[in-house]
Amino acid sequence: MQIGYSEPMNDARRSHLIDDLDLALLTALHAHPRIGDMELSRVTKVARATVQSRLRRLQEIGVIVSWAPEVNAASAGFPVQAFVTLEIAQGALEEVAADLASIPQVTEAYVTTGSADVLCKVATASHADLQTTLLRLNGSPAVVRSTSVVALSVLVAPRVLPLLGSSPSPTGSRAPAYRRG
Repeated sequence: MQIGYSEPMNDARRSHLIDDLDLALLTALHAHPRIGDMELSRVTKVARATVQSRLRRLQEIGVIVSWAPEVNAASAGFPVQAFVTLEIAQGALEEVAADLASIPQVTEAYVTTGSADVLCKVATASHADLQTTLLRLNGSPAVVRSTSVVALSVLVAPRVLPLLGSSPSPTGSRAPAYRRG
């Protein structure tokens, strides 16, 4: 059973995925999520067909994972957010995955290295709801121990674009018609 998203690609393959045009398209989409292909074509100064094929490729390789709106849990009535590490029983990963999936307050969960096996992010409407959620997490027979840390504020919001722009693009992979500016 595969848990979570698809396996990450190796570095050699990843370095050739995103070029300057892809980054420009992703940046424009991030700044204007409802922008259409024609406007993206105008902004990036490439043909609409190029925009469409690039967006399709970015979807196919898993760079663009959703066109759904990004929802802010705090603004939607769940302002108490915490990170919870779980130490689980040997071989109980699938059981824990099922338990976590059944708890709506668990918004993310990752298998980790180190002293904890799983890192979860939870969001609740109140501290009392957080306590109830933590008790429910600890109620799983597969959970040996948990530790929670309440998030007081967001220092750096989830982001990927700075990461994509941090490494040089592959040589010669930029579309010839693409021009900055």
